[in-house]
Amino acid sequence: MEDSQWLGVGSRVKHPAFGDGVVIRLHKEAYDVCFITYGIKQVGKAYDKWEVMEALPASEAVSYSAAEESLIKILRNFNALEEAVPLGYKWEGGTLVLRPGEEGLKEKEMPIESFFHKIVMVRDRLRVMEQRINSSALSDEEKVNLQQYITRIYGSLTSFNILFQRKEDAFKGAKG
Repeated sequence: MEDSQWLGVGSRVKHPAFGDGVVIRLHKEAYDVCFITYGIKQVGKAYDKWEVMEALPASEAVSYSAAEESLIKILRNFNALEEAVPLGYKWEGGTLVLRPGEEGLKEKEMPIESFFHKIVMVRDRLRVMEQRINSSALSDEEKVNLQQYITRIYGSLTSFNILFQRKEDAFKGAKG
């Protein structure tokens, strides 16, 4: 293989055994690839069984920080990177109170931070489900039908958007 056909640092690949990864270093006969699930593996440059998702030319110099940004983007997309989602400032230290409508029953209180964490976990698990549906062997029609259900779920959860500090972290339904 000519140098011009080799993958450059930051190229994204999908390996049949190791899954999604990013080329992080070039050697004379191999690439160091960081795979989301399996960590860093060395793959020969002649290997042709993987799918190249995004190829960057080997001749193009890519900085370490550019490769790092690419890897972080991929990890976020596959929900393999735990990201802190901040609670809105006005809710910090607050308490969620559930008061029964029936007389004589006890109120339930919990820190808003705990409730918010559970909401964020639901959102993140919906994203993973969405990714798994999209990468599954289902027909396009089945994927679209399931995706519509997920969109409706997101729409149902928009009531909790007041808790998010940043709008980009909030739920978006069909109109969002």
